[in-house]
Amino acid sequence: MSKAPLSNHPAEQVTKGMRKLIAQAIPSAHNIVLSNLVRSAGGLSRENWSVDATWTDDTGSHSHPLMLMRDAAGTLLNTEREREFSVLKALTHTDVPAPKVFWIDKLGSCLGSPSVVMERMPGHCDYLILNGSAPLDVRLALARAFTGLMAKIHAVDWQAHGLASSLGLSPCHLGQPSKQVQPKKLSLQELAHWETEYRKAQLEPHPELDYILAWLKHRAPSAEAIVLVHGDFKPGNALVDGGRIIAKLDWETAHLGDPLEDLGWVTNPVRKREHQITGHWERREIVAAYRELTGRTVREADLLWWNVFSCWKLSVIQLTAVAEFVAGRYNRVFQTPSWLYRPMFQMMEAAETAEVSETAPSAEIERSLP
Repeated sequence: MSKAPLSNHPAEQVTKGMRKLIAQAIPSAHNIVLSNLVRSAGGLSRENWSVDATWTDDTGSHSHPLMLMRDAAGTLLNTEREREFSVLKALTHTDVPAPKVFWIDKLGSCLGSPSVVMERMPGHCDYLILNGSAPLDVRLALARAFTGLMAKIHAVDWQAHGLASSLGLSPCHLGQPSKQVQPKKLSLQELAHWETEYRKAQLEPHPELDYILAWLKHRAPSAEAIVLVHGDFKPGNALVDGGRIIAKLDWETAHLGDPLEDLGWVTNPVRKREHQITGHWERREIVAAYRELTGRTVREADLLWWNVFSCWKLSVIQLTAVAEFVAGRYNRVFQTPSWLYRPMFQMMEAAETAEVSETAPSAEIERSLP
């Protein structure tokens, strides 16, 4: 199927594409009116458009505030809209707060590039909300709520909700009871995915990243469980209103994997300002809360592996940005990830210490981290 011809004006293209998409999804729809179309600030991989849509069909009149997420010309994340659509569809039947999804333009035949249309929900995004101007007790309650939400996502019965087919693991994981799953494959599989992205983006040698990659392969941990992993869990990917989490957003990197992947992302020392409140809600408190909520062990050495992986993944994303800029598909200049090398080496050393003595107090581990 060919893509829709591009208009000279993006807003005009989106308007025409949305009309076409609604008409295809609802054949009886007529009197389709789109208003208040605004392109909003979004992530680094997609365009975000808000629009109010009304139409009449065989079931009556309808009015919905919508959000269109459309692939941008240059992207830092190679993701699939169909995967995100499937996850949001499944979450409709759970207690995980997420937008209701309406339609998908899988190939971009209507909107010019792959897109998902979902409900526009109230609230605001703030990457640094945990260290904002709200009183400490409000921020602490929100921090605990974020950890609770992570545990809730990891508790989703992905098999019962049909995610095994859309988020399928490699063939060795599928169609058999969980006891036959090879748990070490989860970390190696995710590492292999990002190594592929690394090689595609690599414009010059990066011996430090190659060394760290070899270390990650050699020390890949086994998972305690296979869960729905968000893949980019942070306050900036949520809508918050009145001190409450209204919705978790940006599910395009969701997959089935090790629960420590999300936990390793939020305890990554280089992301402290986003996820931690100094002196009140730090690595120790986050891990303790997660253990209490899930009953999982969370071995320190394994968590440190995922901390290193998080920084290595972030390095690959930055290199992708550099490659996209060089290719003329992205207009923002990113630096190479050399600033992440030292923190990764420090965490690798801490992981080796933790592996030797799993009884090492978390405070000692924390002091050795950047």
